[in-house]
Amino acid sequence: MTTNQSIKPLTAAVNSLGHLEIGGCDTVELAKKYGTPLYVLDKFTIESICREYKTAFKAYPKIRMMYASKALCTIATTQLIAKEGFGFDVVSGGELFTVYKAGVDMSKVLFNGNNKSFDELSLAIDLNTGRISADNFTELEMLNEIARSKNKTVKILLRITPGIECHTHEYIQTGHLDSKFGFDLTQIDNAVELILKNYKNLELTGLHAHIGSQIFETQIYFDEVEILVKEIARLREKFALNLDEINLGGGLGVKYTNADNPPSVNEIAAVIITALENAIQKYRIDPPVVYIEPGRSIISTSGVTLYTVGSSKQVPRGTKYIAVDGGMADNPRPSMYRAEYSAQIANKANFSENLQTVTIAGRFCESGDILIKNIQLPNPEKGDILCVFNTGAYNFSMSSNYNRVQKSCMVLVNNSQSDIIVYRETLEDLISRDVILDGLA
Repeated sequence: MTTNQSIKPLTAAVNSLGHLEIGGCDTVELAKKYGTPLYVLDKFTIESICREYKTAFKAYPKIRMMYASKALCTIATTQLIAKEGFGFDVVSGGELFTVYKAGVDMSKVLFNGNNKSFDELSLAIDLNTGRISADNFTELEMLNEIARSKNKTVKILLRITPGIECHTHEYIQTGHLDSKFGFDLTQIDNAVELILKNYKNLELTGLHAHIGSQIFETQIYFDEVEILVKEIARLREKFALNLDEINLGGGLGVKYTNADNPPSVNEIAAVIITALENAIQKYRIDPPVVYIEPGRSIISTSGVTLYTVGSSKQVPRGTKYIAVDGGMADNPRPSMYRAEYSAQIANKANFSENLQTVTIAGRFCESGDILIKNIQLPNPEKGDILCVFNTGAYNFSMSSNYNRVQKSCMVLVNNSQSDIIVYRETLEDLISRDVILDGLA
């Protein structure tokens, strides 16, 4: 079993008080010290999955690991993952600036996205970003013009839609033909011709594809490798173009509930490496540099969110609702994707009796603000600390100030020590960007 196949952080345990402990820290005490909702990340779990990836892919020496920052992007997490030798896939000027301020080697950064702005592309060039994944014809033209104005040559990949559909939520499928991302396979030649003939400030180094997120299949990675290598061989024959890089994206799933059965990192690596070896031999190309971009599977399992239980409501002959002090603003995934989670009452971690089937409701003014439906918990009471597992990815990064509620604090735990890596917003933070108009005060 590798880390992405665990629901809980690797250091999760029950201490002598019967409390849930992560990274050697009592989660009940963490909630008291920092308040709730509270994001907690386990340093050991993050380091472990990074090392599992590197070990799993070591048989292919030209692998380059790139963390998909959109899953969770803070200065501290960036520094931690960079220390493990990873580069970074970023999708906005904000993520780009964060990894820059974290001290990352910018040659190991790739800027991705379907509608990058003029200012974002200018920033990427000014910061000497290693690669830009060009998504469409509009971007190619704009990027070349910016590079020309700065008297620079920019290394790019072409992002393509390989026509592969994975069995995941339709909102997180990205590799199928009808997608907002990338060049259709029928558009590649036109893009290449423009780059070679007109866009002299762009240097095409390879192809990029990403087929989706929370993927439980392995065959689709084999298919993706086959398509990309075949395209590189075809472009070599047609344009005498020797591309030596392919980016396979990420997407490996994690285990949110016991019903989930994602493949391990080792299984994915074996499929990709075998596919590479077969395709390289079949199409007679030199082994390319291959970028892998895991995001969710790097950060998700390490994270939990702590909530304090508040009110409850028993619907006559119906649902029992247990309300917590967070919800869709700190974790919008259940509302957006019907995502499912596992949870435990942290101060009753060793209780196995008097279980009740309850629904965990958030505090926000939406009927759809439900975190977990029909979960069995030991007699949930006001003041209990609820721990929701596997919230490291796409919780903080998608959080909002809905209902004008402050964003939550985040701490990193390791060896019984906890450190704040993102401060909780204050009420003054909330209004700090507001403007009071003259004559209205």
